Amino acid sequence: MTGMQIWRSLADVPAGLPPAVVTIGNFDGVHRGHQAVLERMVADARERGQAAIAITFDPHPKAIHDPAHLPELITGLDDRLERLAATGLDGVLVVTYTLEFAQQTPEQFVRSYLVDGLGADTVVVGHDTRFGRGNAGDVETMRELGQACGFAVEIIPDAVDAGHGGRRWSSTWVRELLDAGDLEEAAAVLGRPHRLRGEVVHGDKLGRKIGFPTANVHVDSGMIPRHGVYAARLTVLHAGKRDGATPATGVSMPAAVSLGINYTVGGTDLRVEAYVIDSHDLDLYGARVAVDLVKWRRPMLDFGDIDALVEALHEDVAWSRDVLNLR
Repeated sequence: MTGMQIWRSLADVPAGLPPAVVTIGNFDGVHRGHQAVLERMVADARERGQAAIAITFDPHPKAIHDPAHLPELITGLDDRLERLAATGLDGVLVVTYTLEFAQQTPEQFVRSYLVDGLGADTVVVGHDTRFGRGNAGDVETMRELGQACGFAVEIIPDAVDAGHGGRRWSSTWVRELLDAGDLEEAAAVLGRPHRLRGEVVHGDKLGRKIGFPTANVHVDSGMIPRHGVYAARLTVLHAGKRDGATPATGVSMPAAVSLGINYTVGGTDLRVEAYVIDSHDLDLYGARVAVDLVKWRRPMLDFGDIDALVEALHEDVAWSRDVLNLR
């Protein structure tokens, strides 16, 4: 297999796959704990001449079973798949999670997806794995089904960060750090900066009037962290319907980002506005962009008037230059 294949249903899985090492999970954030497990799994699969495959779910199961307590997802599906691909996986099966899917017994799920669907030779799971109707299946269930269906089961220990007293790498930890505005520590757990994705839409154009033209990003993917001003990098993922002066896709540009409510001008709704440093003539309307948040500076404040706001923005941009090592 060349590159990671993405299958949206069992019907998309090609015939003739080699025997597979398969793991299952939501993989929100694809943090360093996930990466350690997946990279080890990929290495083992390579040694055996087998395919390394992950099963993940969209939407998150809690969105179906308990939407009132659905955690804010760190990454959207596109970023999740991109980061799963970076671990070297051969394929990912994205299961559309529905109530109907959730009604399968543990045995039905194992036989349909792991055995008949993916030809699992080995199934890699964590010690707290639950699966099947009502989460009736656990590690012992998987072992019993493995014996009956002819696949091995490997139980993986939790990956931990030795630098934080052996704390387990987890999506919960990342959310805590994002809520606190600790983007540097979040990046350490994720293995990269936290990313927001969205489309650049028209705003009130105040930034252009006061000398700080911003891209107003309608975020539709990525957890919104603590409100405030950030040093960041903005990358155009797709130019959209109009090119104008939009830079080539994939170009990473330094930016100062305001994320929250602009109290000084009487704002009432959350805005994510990115000022691309030293690039005043960009036409980004309609472009799909990624905003990688590097460091939090300060909370959103009411400066009382526009002049004070402009002075603060100059200071924010100067600080962002230092953080991003701009000369």
